[in-house]
Amino acid sequence: MDLKIIGLGALINIILTTLLTSIFFPLFFLGPLIGGFLSSYLTEGFENYDTMDEKDGAVVGAISGLIGGIIIALLYIIGLGAVNIVLGSISTKFGIIAGSIIAAIVIINISTTISLVLGLIGGVIGVVIKK
Repeated sequence: MDLKIIGLGALINIILTTLLTSIFFPLFFLGPLIGGFLSSYLTEGFENYDTMDEKDGAVVGAISGLIGGIIIALLYIIGLGAVNIVLGSISTKFGIIAGSIIAAIVIINISTTISLVLGLIGGVIGVVIKK
């Protein structure tokens, strides 16, 4: 597995998702798709064999999406303004510290799951187009 290419796919995922979320929110899904696509498309093969099939592309895309999703969630928790609304509404019900922890857990789970699934789909598409 080529970790440099997976990291590149995760970086593309992070950049595109944050830009597209701030420009036009419904386009955020393109970041993980393109990141997973590039990860699987640019990966040439694994140690044991030279060719990739759809399952291998799914694994590479999912790893890229997972890394990107975790970093995106951390960026949203640390400083982007969309999270402040969620934190404010949860904090009034559970207290400031508990509300912040609950919101952080929810944001990490949602971001990671969406990015993982879309990266997986992008990885499969990358292998299909490569063949």
